[in-house]
Amino acid sequence: MIYDVGGGTGNYTEIAARLCADSTICLVEPDPGMMRAAKAKLSAHKNVTYQNVGLESAKVPDRADLVISVHSLYAMPEPEHRLADIRRMLRPGGILYLIDLGRPMDVRDWRNFLFSSIRKEHGLLGTLRIFWQGRQIARQNKAIFKAQQDGTYWTHTAAKIASAVTAAGFEIIDQRSVYRGYSDLLVCRATP
Repeated sequence: MIYDVGGGTGNYTEIAARLCADSTICLVEPDPGMMRAAKAKLSAHKNVTYQNVGLESAKVPDRADLVISVHSLYAMPEPEHRLADIRRMLRPGGILYLIDLGRPMDVRDWRNFLFSSIRKEHGLLGTLRIFWQGRQIARQNKAIFKAQQDGTYWTHTAAKIASAVTAAGFEIIDQRSVYRGYSDLLVCRATP
């Protein structure tokens, strides 16, 4: 059993469904619009189930071998408590793959980085086309930054998230800074 917590439109669910075809993958996502997009994207995968609820309301009939949570914990209410909810989803020894946005995102820095990276692969016109198609994402990044600034979204240092993960009952296997230092990636094992 694999859970993708705060799985959004199902990008990581899709990877898990493809790579772990013999496992059941459950996408847990409270936003109805994202859930509709995920169901459309994942319709060919018969090993995916859905729970259109927040993590704190998720039903866990089977404890998981793996829980994935990518860029969602920071937006949840009481994120330290949500880590304890995730721990309860996992069997002892199960793995948590967590990426969380911790530092306030400098939207201009992120946009410039993406522009130069994409331009190397797609050229100027291709990059402009991609940026035009992704303008909703740019608006979303601005909204995330605002929510970080006003305290709606959880911000943390690498040490603070490590402490929260450990307090929730996990052993950290690997931890590193990702996404230009704005996010933390942690691979953790659920302790007995």
